[in-house]
Amino acid sequence: MGENKTKIREFIIENFLFGNADGLKDDTSFLEEGIIDSTGVLELVTFLEENFGIQVEDEELIPENLDSIDNVSSFLERKLG
Repeated sequence: MGENKTKIREFIIENFLFGNADGLKDDTSFLEEGIIDSTGVLELVTFLEENFGIQVEDEELIPENLDSIDNVSSFLERKLG
């Protein structure tokens, strides 16, 4: 697991799962599992922007980019690439 993916995972666990990572896989859908709501998506975006120095555009706020640890990690790699 890459360092960025680890940071994303830790953020999700700490902020949305109250430290309980049971059942959280890298491909678990945040929306389907009720882990993150629309407010949570904004928190996740703020975390990405502040920690990785990227700018997330409105049109990038889609599940394909932000709905699992894998998706967020891939999106981040593309933004940083």
